[in-house]
Amino acid sequence: MSALTRFDPFSADLDDMFKGLFVRPVRFDIEGLPHLQIKLEVKRNDDAYTVSAELPGVKKEDIHVEVDGNQVTISAEVKKESEEKKGELVLRSERYYGKLERGFTLDSDIDESKVEAKYADGVLKLVLPKKARATSKRISVK
Repeated sequence: MSALTRFDPFSADLDDMFKGLFVRPVRFDIEGLPHLQIKLEVKRNDDAYTVSAELPGVKKEDIHVEVDGNQVTISAEVKKESEEKKGELVLRSERYYGKLERGFTLDSDIDESKVEAKYADGVLKLVLPKKARATSKRISVK
């Protein structure tokens, strides 16, 4: 004789099945293609933000940075350069090609006229100076 148990739809077992479903973003990848994303490191001090973005295999002419207030967008394109030699057959290629884009929002507005961008060894370094805040002035009432 088997023991009967009552089904509880709010049990921990059912909850574990859906844990994290609404927390993690859903990725829709094309089958066979890896999910590509620009990896970032963002640091802040009193005067500016410093952003390091990994962009391996990208030429600096193919990198575009846009700053609008406190929003920053980095886009790049990795182009396929094929060098075929006679008698040579590519067995496997894990290199990726295409467009990448990453946008993010910072706490403070950025002074677009003082932004610095340097690209070396596959890493884009941005220095994003904060805009000076408007100082308040006390006005005497007469």
